[in-house]
Amino acid sequence: MNAVATITPAPPRSVLVTMSGRYGMEPAAFEATLRKTVCKGEVSREEFAAFLLVAQEYGLNPLTKELYAFPAKGGGIQPIVSIDGWSRIINDHPAFDGMEFEDILNGADVLAVTCRMFRKDRSRPVEATEYMAECKRSTDVWRTWPRRMLRHKAMIQCARYAFGFSGIVDPDEYERQAEQVRQAPPTGLTARLQAGAASSEGFTASQVDEPAHDPETGEVADAEFTDPPADDG
Repeated sequence: MNAVATITPAPPRSVLVTMSGRYGMEPAAFEATLRKTVCKGEVSREEFAAFLLVAQEYGLNPLTKELYAFPAKGGGIQPIVSIDGWSRIINDHPAFDGMEFEDILNGADVLAVTCRMFRKDRSRPVEATEYMAECKRSTDVWRTWPRRMLRHKAMIQCARYAFGFSGIVDPDEYERQAEQVRQAPPTGLTARLQAGAASSEGFTASQVDEPAHDPETGEVADAEFTDPPADDG
């Protein structure tokens, strides 16, 4: 009677082993390197694995600073893709068939930039227009290179429309999110505590300073008085 061979499937490889092997590094050394160079703050094992999955999904190389991991609003991490990383995933997409830009001018001033992306499987291009009045910020990079920054914004937004890239942002978007958190008025328990303190000292709630926020994460500095993270769903 012939024996039946039993084939045992190989156990799935961890994303850490897969990614570290791609760059010829030992898993422990690879993780330690990334935690020191591209991860901001405390990143749990689960969050680090999620970060690596994003890198693997989009073919990004964290070692060349194409991808970073920064704290996200409400907890966890936010994968941040540099402009070089966005260029990589756009050009590596099998359906990508080129792109072009159009500056919308008012004299010598750029009012907006339109990006058009072409797909090999579509008869018409996908386009997105970003406006200087909506995008420009009071930062050194926007003051120095406003046209270049606006072109980057148009390219990234057009890529989202054309290829459905999701779960990633560029550094400028991350900074905007942090600014919104810092500038948001206090709500819930924080607002009630401020109002109570103001009332007891003969002031109105509007005269009480807002709580200090961490300049990098945008979170309220005194965690004891922050509200639970809002459910974005």
